[in-house]
Amino acid sequence: MSRPIVAVVGRPNVGKSTLFNRLAGQRISIVQDTPGVTRDRIYADVEWLNYKFTLIDTGGMEIGSEEIIQKQILQQAAIAIETADVILFVTDVKHGVTDDDRQVANLLRRTKKPVVLAVNKVDSVKRDTMDVYEFYELGMGDPIAISAGQALGLGDLLDQITAHFPDESEQQEEDDAIRVAIIGKPNVGKSSLINRILGEDRLIVSNIPGTTRDAIDTPIEIDGQKYIFIDTAGMRRKSKIKEEIERFSIIRAVAAVERCDVAVLVIDANEGVTDQDTKIAGIAHERGKAAIIAVNKWDSIEKDDKTMNQYLKDIANELAYMSYAPRVFISAMSGQRVNKLLEMIKTVHENHALRISTGLLNEVLIEAMAMQQPPAEKGRQLRIYYMTQVSVKPPTFVVFANSRELFHFSYRRYIENQLREAFGFVGTPIHMIIREKGEKD
Repeated sequence: MSRPIVAVVGRPNVGKSTLFNRLAGQRISIVQDTPGVTRDRIYADVEWLNYKFTLIDTGGMEIGSEEIIQKQILQQAAIAIETADVILFVTDVKHGVTDDDRQVANLLRRTKKPVVLAVNKVDSVKRDTMDVYEFYELGMGDPIAISAGQALGLGDLLDQITAHFPDESEQQEEDDAIRVAIIGKPNVGKSSLINRILGEDRLIVSNIPGTTRDAIDTPIEIDGQKYIFIDTAGMRRKSKIKEEIERFSIIRAVAAVERCDVAVLVIDANEGVTDQDTKIAGIAHERGKAAIIAVNKWDSIEKDDKTMNQYLKDIANELAYMSYAPRVFISAMSGQRVNKLLEMIKTVHENHALRISTGLLNEVLIEAMAMQQPPAEKGRQLRIYYMTQVSVKPPTFVVFANSRELFHFSYRRYIENQLREAFGFVGTPIHMIIREKGEKD
């Protein structure tokens, strides 16, 4: 089930980033300390009561500005708005309603999406009530008085945001199609890959400056299996403002990964693994998605008998946290190994939903502990009682033990490796929750 996406928008200096950081709090991600994951701070996972959603921050919008950086920020904000389920429009009570606020409101009105209007910097509701009423002028519904700096009014704000989320029953509606997000930097061949799979040029492949596009869903049936390919081609523009361009692809990747079953990270063989690739891969990894790493344009590389091994080493080093993801070297242009990629997609999708009985799990656990004794510290030894699988997508296991502290990362990784050796789990992360004896759910 995908998380709803909430985009934070508004003109400059209204406190969007302060509000973003306040809402994100310390819950940036449950796996934020994963070694090797490069986090981009423009998005965060947020929990409120029983709701989980993804929050996307945007730059300050100055509509009509001719400055290059402002044009880039507007495009980035437009992409966030397109991908969002709910828009959080932030204003500033101290400056009142400005022309920029009115222009942003006009833009949001045309989207036909639910908008929650926050009036920030209200340090005293009693004192500022009349000033807050002024924001009814924007025609965005009831303004909600908040102070991001002092954490005032945030509960009411979150209640309004989550009220627009679809019912859980709607979110759980699924069909038998495998949803595949093709993710990666601009110009690595994502659209070309989908066109090759489709056998026709359904998606435009170009380098025209300024070309922007929302994630495109393309359904297809191959050998009786239905797929929905989600393209995130996005910005292809060559610009000096590299950071803003990277933000475009990050926003698109977040939106696409939220909705997918399998994420295919496409890497340009001519460039190798870059910092941007690690950022985008981290999005899929943190969300527990099945994943495949596809090195594209392999036909354009001069090769000898050591070339592929060197690439595999580089990928292993740069994407160490994604060691479970199979690698495939392809050419979208020639079709080299594209059929193998399709086979991998089916395999990792099945593994992502694989469920193992408690009896089998504990047989593997007992054998693993016999081969390598659990660690001991200061005369106290780790004792593992049993483990059980509690969910799939990704496969998630609860392990009951006498001490969470004694269950070191290295032994957890050893148990995970034993599970993979016994049951496969190729292409899917494994989540492991440690509970001490007597702990409640």
